[in-house]
This record gives sequence, structure tokens and C-alpha cells, in this order.
Amino acid sequence: MQRSAALSVGALTFPVPALSKASDRHYAAAMAITLPALPYADDALDPHITAHTISFHYGKHHAAYVNNLNGLIDGTDLADASLEEIIDAADPGGLYNNAAQVWNHTFYWESMSPNGGGAPSGDLAAAIDSSFGSYDAFREQFTADAVGNFGSGWTWLVKEGDGVAIVKTDDADTPIKHGQTPLLTIDVWEHAYYLDYQNARPAYVAAFLDHLVNWDFAAANFAA
Repeated sequence: MQRSAALSVGALTFPVPALSKASDRHYAAAMAITLPALPYADDALDPHITAHTISFHYGKHHAAYVNNLNGLIDGTDLADASLEEIIDAADPGGLYNNAAQVWNHTFYWESMSPNGGGAPSGDLAAAIDSSFGSYDAFREQFTADAVGNFGSGWTWLVKEGDGVAIVKTDDADTPIKHGQTPLLTIDVWEHAYYLDYQNARPAYVAAFLDHLVNWDFAAANFAA
């Protein structure tokens, strides 16, 4: 089976570049799964998420999941599978956890923008109003769920029929395993915010909503 050289995340597809240097930060020719480039510079989300956090979260945690996953699929029937195919095939355990975390983190980076924050517009805004009553009601519920998501995990906005819903997942779990269509996510593992906010998860969630959330990305996923 010839694997397509691309990674699909939400409504976007990330091509795997044919670079000449296998040592490049975002590419290793021997790997079936690669670490996609960030959609912005390491310091682009400052001061809300600093380059220091990005260096650990993306450069170490996300990269480690990619490396772990490649070690787990090497020499197996999934060696040439897409990331989504691996997630679909995997049972609970190390293979699923690493594959899902690669996907979740890539989706998380796209869920933020240096020019993000505020309220959405257009069809997505109408769907939020219909599902929650207002953007303010959505924000209140999303904040409560993200702050109250016990331990490590993710809080998602997903498409539900013609509307939207908030979903919480524990540890590495991802909505795509359960047939749901994610629109955006916030990572509430401590490594996502502890260097910048210590134990003040509410401040991190507020910064995400006020300054970072990428509604254009969520709207593209909603329309897809």
C-alpha cells in the first residue's frame, strides 16, 4: 500500500515536503508519520503562550509522540498507514495513545492563531447561538468544561447535526475515534500551560478564548 504523503487535520491537509535533509526539524525520510510544521513562528502566540512553552510542548512532547508512534508501527501492517487509519485500527493502549496525541496536537496548533480570539461570525456563530443560546453562554460552558476537565485531557467544540456541542476527552482520546467532527480544541494537559500559568488553568483558558482561538479554522471545519 502506498501511503499518501499528507496529513489531514480537520478541513486542512498538510503536505509532507520532499526535503533533501532528513535531519530537518519537521521531516525524517525514514518515518511514516512526520511532525507537521507549526502554522506560525514559535513566538507568534506571545505573551499568551510563550516560545518557551512551545519549545517544550511542540518541540519535545508532540515530537516524542511522533517518534514513539513510528517505533510502534515499524515493521507492522500499519507501517504505511495514514495517521487516521492507525487511530481507527488501534485498540486502547500505547499505539492508540501516541497516534491520537499526534493528531490532537496538530489540530490544537491549528485551533490557535496570533490574530485569534473573540467571537465567531457567519454560519458557525449562528450554530453556536442556536445550540447554546448565545456566544456568552457558549463561552461560559466551554470555560467551565475546560477548567473542570479533571486531570489530563482535551476540551472540544464538535459538529452535532446542524449545530455544535462541547465534548471532553480524557488523556489521549480524540473525537474522530467516535465518529464526531471536531471544530477546535484546547489542550488541558498541564504541559500545555504550566510554564506560563503554573496551576492557573482558568487564566490559560481565558487567554485561549480572548486572544488565540482560531475561528476561521473552526468555521472551515464546520462548513466541510
